[in-house]
Amino acid sequence: MTLDLQKRSSERPVAAARPRRRGPAAPPWWFTVPALLLFAFVVLVPSARGVYYAFTDWDGLDPAFAVIGLDNFTAMADDPDALGAIWHTLLIAVAITVIQNGIGLLLALGVNTTIKSRNVLRVLLFAPAVVTPIVTAYLWRNLLGPDGAVNSLLGVFGIEGKNWLGDPGLALWMIVLVVVWQFAGYSMVIFLAGLQSIPREIYEAAAIDGSGPVRRFFSIVRPLLAPAITINLMLSIIGGIKLFDQVYALTGGGPGHATDTISTLIYKDAFTLGEFGYSIALAVVLTAIVAVVSAGQYAVLNRNEKAAS
Repeated sequence: MTLDLQKRSSERPVAAARPRRRGPAAPPWWFTVPALLLFAFVVLVPSARGVYYAFTDWDGLDPAFAVIGLDNFTAMADDPDALGAIWHTLLIAVAITVIQNGIGLLLALGVNTTIKSRNVLRVLLFAPAVVTPIVTAYLWRNLLGPDGAVNSLLGVFGIEGKNWLGDPGLALWMIVLVVVWQFAGYSMVIFLAGLQSIPREIYEAAAIDGSGPVRRFFSIVRPLLAPAITINLMLSIIGGIKLFDQVYALTGGGPGHATDTISTLIYKDAFTLGEFGYSIALAVVLTAIVAVVSAGQYAVLNRNEKAAS
């Protein structure tokens, strides 16, 4: 009997090995060649030419120019207007990043509730972000003018109005106010998306354990909101450093040079004074500042994000 079973089992056909399923084949690398060529033609070549002109005395019109080495950069170090513009740029960028994201987070926490009007509030708070920045700036320029609505409203309460955009001590902060007013809702939407991705069960478990709102925020919300914080801070700091539209429309860099940023000074030196070589050197410095600040900020935020997770 045992021999018959062994014989039958030996006569059974051996099942063929199933072939392993392979994932979709990766497209050939040369598919990216057209996109890379277009990117090089549109971005890399003009950028390289721009960096080259930063070391020349080109006036933007004359085809004849001379290579002057680092003279534009050394002149920048001795130019009080350029140094002031760099300081104003960094101050505006830091102020916008802190205030805009602080208000955006508070708004996100406020509308991330069960109140019936939450959807309407979200739309109204986000609405300014879809308006063109130059339009928003001109609107606020009229509101903050000497005879604008803001001073008229203060006059109703017997408060003397101010020259909001003409006072060197106030004009810079009015620019920050306008930018924050427009884009706080944008930061709110990103924070709101992060808040809505947190499971409600975590809040309920923390509440059962006796954690209060403040403890829940720092122990649960802030760590789980780390990706949204990273995105918002990166967008805010880069946008603040490159700010141009609002500054030019509100104050034009004035009064004097009190609100000049690197972007507005680049425009003035290039298209008003005809110093294209010097203005391009300023643009190179602006690019370097954006790259260094962005890379440093991303490294810190990414490390904190990994630690939180």
